[in-house]
Amino acid sequence: MKKEKISGLTAVYRKVKEGYIAYVEEIPGVNTQGVDLKETKENLLDALRLILEVNREMAKKEFIGDVLKEKISIDI
Repeated sequence: MKKEKISGLTAVYRKVKEGYIAYVEEIPGVNTQGVDLKETKENLLDALRLILEVNREMAKKEFIGDVLKEKISIDI
């Protein structure tokens, strides 16, 4: 599968007693935790990849037949 780069998303990190928690502001469900900031950042990227992969697979199953797909971008 061809890799593509997605940019412009916002990672939010919060220090807590146990380490860090994090989420992607623009995509509900992409959240994680880690014992330090490095681990948390790695975990967040893994969570983002997994959510995007699962969402794409679900969309493939849901939309069978005459479907138009295109890449979009938006400036906010």
